[in-house]
Amino acid sequence: MPDKNQSEIQKQAEQLVIQGDTKAGDNDYQDAIADYDQAIALDSDYALAYNNRGVAKHHQGDLPGAIADYDQVIALNPHDADAYNNRGLAKRQRGDLPGAIADYDCAIALDPDFAYAYFSRGTAKINNGDHDGAITDYTQAIYLNPDFTDAYNNRGNAKSAQGDHADAIADYDQVIALNPHDDAAYNNRGFAKHHQGDLPGAIADFDHAIALNPHDAAAYNNRGLAKHHQGDLPGAIADYDHAIALDPDHDQAYNNQGNAKRDQGDLPGAIADFDHAIALNPRDAAAYNNRGLAKHRQGDLPGAIADYDQTIAFDPHNVAAYNNRGNAKSDQGDYAGAIADYDQVIALNPHHAVAYNNRGIAEHRQGNLPGAIADFDQAIALEPANHEFIAQRDSVRSQMNQSSSNLLSRLFSFFKS
Repeated sequence: MPDKNQSEIQKQAEQLVIQGDTKAGDNDYQDAIADYDQAIALDSDYALAYNNRGVAKHHQGDLPGAIADYDQVIALNPHDADAYNNRGLAKRQRGDLPGAIADYDCAIALDPDFAYAYFSRGTAKINNGDHDGAITDYTQAIYLNPDFTDAYNNRGNAKSAQGDHADAIADYDQVIALNPHDDAAYNNRGFAKHHQGDLPGAIADFDHAIALNPHDAAAYNNRGLAKHHQGDLPGAIADYDHAIALDPDHDQAYNNQGNAKRDQGDLPGAIADFDHAIALNPRDAAAYNNRGLAKHRQGDLPGAIADYDQTIAFDPHNVAAYNNRGNAKSDQGDYAGAIADYDQVIALNPHHAVAYNNRGIAEHRQGNLPGAIADFDQAIALEPANHEFIAQRDSVRSQMNQSSSNLLSRLFSFFKS
């Protein structure tokens, strides 16, 4: 028969956990933790108190503390699938993706019908770049819970990341059918439609997302991109302004706004935006490349080349940066340096017709007419309908033929005399 005092102590501990849960439900995590502390002080083997304290610490951002509590739950009850799943969530947030996936594996082994563990493992896999594995896990989560909107949404994200935008849209459609007020699904579907080239459809979805959540900076940024690609530069800039007002640390919105201003011809404004983007994210290779383009247009060739150098330092496989740097060097008269950059573009992407064309221009400027024609020929082979390539090749051929004709005339005159 249990000791009466022990039974009373257990009841007190249970009551403290209930109190803590109520406070945690009101987002009062600090006081909730104090109640769980008291419960654990009364009963040091109370696994639920450790688990719930771990959840509260997780919400507070104390990930090491949360993991320590989940460790204690698992030590007390090695068959607690929820504790493994919760510890996996904390590890994933800390960036320990292998550790998180191992915990989700344990949760699923203990409870093969644990839909949320499959969902959690799928999210860790997508963070780890394993899109196929993520899709498999999200599909299993949906099989176990056909109304699992987050699983449809994330599976759509994984498919979109693979370039399968049509199937991604089907998943976002399912989310919206289950929950017409899911602003994230509209935003994600708009993103996929944008990549399919359906700009009006994309903008309509971003409009829905913003109507549902007027504080969603990402939706304004994405709508700005779609408007930009439609040619509506003022509308795009207005959306980027909204995104930045909502999230002043949104480096991508500054970068995108810089591109729109550059396309408007506002080069100083564009450079100021790229400066902001780089200040917020000093390793943003795209922002350096874009600022380089704006400086190039201003005539600041050394500044442009310095930015392209920085892009390449952060992203050594950035084809656009090598091509852009080659253009700047060519405009400086450094044709050998330009050709070296175009060589690198072609090594990274042998089907880059513009790089062959640009290298042909540099070869021409160096006086290597046969080399120029060979490059123009290759550019035309890749883009047979490009009239600019054809005109440049024909111009150089004409020049080479004229040079040959002049040489023959001089030789004829020499022998005649």
